[in-house]
Amino acid sequence: MASEYLSYVDDGLECEAYVARPARLDAAPAVVVCHAWGGQDDFARRSADRLAGLGYVGFALDVYGKGRRGTTKEECSALMTPLAQDRGLLRRRLLGAVREARSLAGVDASRVAAIGYCFGGLCALDLARANATGLRAAVSFHGLLSPPALGPQGPIGADILVLHGYDDPMCTPEQVVAFAREMDAVKARWEIDIYGGTMHAFTNPQANDPGFGTVYSPRADARSWAAMTDFLARALG
Repeated sequence: MASEYLSYVDDGLECEAYVARPARLDAAPAVVVCHAWGGQDDFARRSADRLAGLGYVGFALDVYGKGRRGTTKEECSALMTPLAQDRGLLRRRLLGAVREARSLAGVDASRVAAIGYCFGGLCALDLARANATGLRAAVSFHGLLSPPALGPQGPIGADILVLHGYDDPMCTPEQVVAFAREMDAVKARWEIDIYGGTMHAFTNPQANDPGFGTVYSPRADARSWAAMTDFLARALG
């Protein structure tokens, strides 16, 4: 495997992706990794590395801009909130990252997927809602599910997988049902795996704040990654 940082400019904003490539690169599918609310970090980069180990080009995007990262809840919220409130701007940033990933040498631009964690789960789903060029699959790990409210939603071409903890206080069962209805209304191909006794951020070994609703679950972590692996293999062929 080989990896590198890659600077790209989106609408005047300098961003920095992390790209991990498999050892054998011959028109490989690309999987865009959408980071959580703190920005692109070691967790997102490790996910890109693991995807490269599966034979994909892992592209950990950056929607905040080069060097803009959060370490405290307050800093992370300050970075995420403007984009969560302006989903049109968020969509443009995400589509810019996908264009960059598709342009990489050795990438099959017709076979792209997006995965994301927490805020990044919302990002992956927004790419599906935007029908990003070449996108065949979107996977949300303990993501936020609210629609972007950017006008009527057209048909969604990508397959969608949501991996969700039932006890996630940031995405209630009612919101899950609302999402399913949203997907049904546009005849999307969707699946939801729900893990009982599981809270938000269940894939993050550093999550240990029950009061905030974020708790790591080794079981849900392993099962969700396995579900994603199978899902991508089918969707990307």
